[in-house]
Amino acid sequence: MAARYIDINIQIVERCRLGDRKAQCEVYHLYARQMYNVCMRIVNHTEDAEDVLQEAFMEAYRYIHEYRAEASFGAWLKKIVVNRAINHVKKRRLTLLEHLPESVEPDENSTDNEALIPEIKKVHAAIMELPTGYRLVLSLYLLEGYDHAEIGQILGVTEATSKSQYNRAKNKLRALLKRDGNEG
Repeated sequence: MAARYIDINIQIVERCRLGDRKAQCEVYHLYARQMYNVCMRIVNHTEDAEDVLQEAFMEAYRYIHEYRAEASFGAWLKKIVVNRAINHVKKRRLTLLEHLPESVEPDENSTDNEALIPEIKKVHAAIMELPTGYRLVLSLYLLEGYDHAEIGQILGVTEATSKSQYNRAKNKLRALLKRDGNEG
């Protein structure tokens, strides 16, 4: 007998299975922000992330009857979002330079004294400079918590390729951060 995960949102999910539009809206509001962030880390473009997010929720509602509660609903939904986002990247053959954020410089007039914010922005900008394959593996491993075997399945590559891409991404990221640190 397989272990089942007890999801605190299972009642809402059950209502979604019955086609309850209000429950679908509740699910959207519970998970949209988190799933949007996942989309952004993968597709690296605001409008595309919004489109992928909407498509992922539509797919989740369409196939909600396949959710077996073996993991949290959020984990099940995240898998749909990640797959949709990766398919979008593959389909559109996104190039990194076309989709860099317009500005990652801290606001000079900001009263925020946290020194961490500019550093986070530098790391984010450097991640966005990585080639798409590197960025995908790095994001899936570090930010989304997938292991290399899972990443290999998601991207259709071997586990060894995932590990190799991850190591190359880390090295490239270090070089980018070192370059930016020496310029400023």
